[in-house]
Amino acid sequence: MSQTGKTALILVDVINSFFDPSQPNYYKGVEDVLPAIRALRAAAKASGAIVVHAVERHRPGFGDFEWRKLPVHHVDGAFDGQFFGEFAPEGDNETVVWKRRFSAFFATDLALFLAEQQVERVVIAGVKTNVCIRATAQDAFANGFEPVVPREATNSNRSHLAEASLEDIDRYMGRVVSLDEAIGMLS
Repeated sequence: MSQTGKTALILVDVINSFFDPSQPNYYKGVEDVLPAIRALRAAAKASGAIVVHAVERHRPGFGDFEWRKLPVHHVDGAFDGQFFGEFAPEGDNETVVWKRRFSAFFATDLALFLAEQQVERVVIAGVKTNVCIRATAQDAFANGFEPVVPREATNSNRSHLAEASLEDIDRYMGRVVSLDEAIGMLS
C-alpha cells in the first residue's frame, strides 16, 4: 500500500434492523460499536475522506434468493432498512451503496467507485463481524483494496465467530487495528 493512497470509510448496515431494540436482528451489546463508528465518521468528515454507507436493501414486491435462508427483511422503504439515528448520509463526501448480499462489494459498483476515487485502503465498520464485515473485508481484498477493521467498531452476537473472523481478516486479508490507528488513517 502506497503511503499516498486514499483511505475511505465503509459503514456496513448501520440501520434500524440491527440497532433498534424493537427489531428482530437487534442483539444485546450491538450499541457498543456506536461511539467508535461516530468517531470514525467524524474523522472522515473532518479530513474529507469518502464515507460509503453500505446498506442491505431489497426490492418490494419481488422475491430474493437470500430469503431462502433468511426471513424477508430490509425491503426498500421498510423501517428495518432505514438508517439508524443520525447515520443517514450527509455532506459531499458521503454516498450510499445498496447491497443485496452480505458483502458491500458483491454485485454492486463499490469497487469501481472506489477505484475511480483513487482509494487504496478501506476502513470497515458496522455489523456483524462474522457475516457482513468479514464478507466485505474479503471482497475488498479480492478487489485490490487493503481492508482495515477497527476492533472497537464491529461486533456480533456470536463472539467466538467474531473473534475467529477478526483473526482471519488480520492473517489473510488485511489488518485489524485499534480505533485510534483507524482514526489516524482517516485523518
